[in-house]
Amino acid sequence: MNYRLHVSKCALALLLLTLYILGCFSSLPPTEAPLMDGHPFIVVWNVPTERCRKLRVAMDTSAFQDVSTPAAVPGQFLTLFYEDRLGLYPRVSDAPAQKQFNGGIPQRGNLTQHLDTVLRDIAHYINSLPGLAVIDWEAWRPIWQQNWGSKHIYQKLSMAYAQQQQAYSHSNPEKLTAVAKSQFETAGKSFMAKTISLGIELKPKKRWGFYLFPDCYNHGWTKAGYTGRCSETTQRSNDAMRWLWEASTALYPSVYLHSSLRNSPKATLYVQNRIQEALRVARLPKRPYTVPVYVYARPLYRDLNKYLSMEDLVNTIGESAALGASGTVVWGASADFNDTAKCEALSGYLIANLNRYVANVTVAARLCSHVLCQSNGRCVRKDYESRDYLHLNHDHFDIMKMEGTYLAVGTPSSADLRALEQRFTCQCYAGRRCSAKLSPATDRVMFIHV
Repeated sequence: MNYRLHVSKCALALLLLTLYILGCFSSLPPTEAPLMDGHPFIVVWNVPTERCRKLRVAMDTSAFQDVSTPAAVPGQFLTLFYEDRLGLYPRVSDAPAQKQFNGGIPQRGNLTQHLDTVLRDIAHYINSLPGLAVIDWEAWRPIWQQNWGSKHIYQKLSMAYAQQQQAYSHSNPEKLTAVAKSQFETAGKSFMAKTISLGIELKPKKRWGFYLFPDCYNHGWTKAGYTGRCSETTQRSNDAMRWLWEASTALYPSVYLHSSLRNSPKATLYVQNRIQEALRVARLPKRPYTVPVYVYARPLYRDLNKYLSMEDLVNTIGESAALGASGTVVWGASADFNDTAKCEALSGYLIANLNRYVANVTVAARLCSHVLCQSNGRCVRKDYESRDYLHLNHDHFDIMKMEGTYLAVGTPSSADLRALEQRFTCQCYAGRRCSAKLSPATDRVMFIHV
C-alpha cells in the first residue's frame, strides 16, 4: 500500500471520528452553546420605558428572557454602546452642520487615546457576567465603496487628507483615490478590530459584536421581481470583512420593517435573506464552532408609529427562531415612548400580542431542541425559504400567565412531533452530540416555563 495514501486514510478516519464525537455529522457546523442554559432561542427587551414608569404606565415584560434599557445604565445583561459611549470614535455629525468629532475620519483619529478611553468606558458600564455587548457605530462603514449618500463625506474628507499627506496633485485622481481608500480602510479596520478585541479581552463572558453587521442591503422591495437576496457584490464585501467576523464573538444584524412591507410576502424575503447572510458570515472564520447571531427587531414599523401586525411578528421574531438565530433583541427609541398615550399603547400591545407570541416561540424552540436535538442543539429550518416555524400548536398548548411568569401548558401530539422532524434539523452545540431524531414522546402533560 502506498504509505502516503495510508496516512491520508488514517487522517480521514481520525477526522470522521472527531466529528462523530462532536456530533457534527449534520450539514450544519457546530455552534456556540446558549448563554442561558436550556434556552436555544431568547428574546431580549431593550426598549427605553423610563419615561413610561415616570408616567405610571405599567409594562408587563415577563415573557422576555431579559429586560434591559438602551439608556446609559451600567451592569445590564445587554450593554449598548452608542457613538459617544465607547472611546473616541471619529465621526462627522449629520448635515448640514457636519461637525467633526475626534478627527472626523478614522485616519485622523488618535487610536491610542481612543483605546485608553474604551478601557475606562468598559470598566464603567460592563460587569463580568455573561451577556451581550453591542457596539452601535453607524457613522461610516469600513468598506470604502459602501459609504454612499450622506456617508460620502468620509470619502471626500479622506481624499483631502490624502492630498494633504501625500501632496498629490489633482491631475492624478486615480492614485489619490487609491491612497485615500487604503488609508481610510486601514484606519477604520484598526479602530473597529482593536476596539472589539479589547472588549473581549476585558470582558470575555460578553458576546461582542457591531450592530448592523453584517448587512445585506436588500432594500429594493419596490422593484419588480424582488427576491430579497443579497447581491454578489454585498457578499464579496462581507467576505472581505473576515477580519471583523474573526474578531467578533456575536453578530447583530437588523430586520427593522418599513411600513410598506406590512403583511407583505416581501417582508419574509427581506428578513429571511438578511438573517441567512448573517448565518453565512458566522461560518466564515476558521473556528471550531460558529458564533451566535442575535437579530435586532423593532415593535414598531421603522417609519410609522404603528405596532407590528401578528403576521410581521412572525416575519421578524418567528423567522429568527426558525432560521437558527440565538435570539432576537427588541429595541425601541426613546421618542417612541415619550408620552402617556404612547406608553399606554405599548403596554396594551405587550399584553394583547407581543408577550404571548414571545412565549410561544421561545417555548417551541425549547421543545424542539428537547425532542429533536436531545437538548444538545437548536432546531433549524431545513429549507430556509420555507414558511415552517417553531410555533406551539394552539390545539394542544395553552399559554397563560401565573404568579408573574408565562407558562405553556400542554403536550405535543405525534403529528406535531413528526412535523418538527420533517421540517427541521439540528445544529449541535460545540462539544455535544446530537442528531435530528425524535426522542420518545412523553405521555404526561408538559408544563414549560418561559
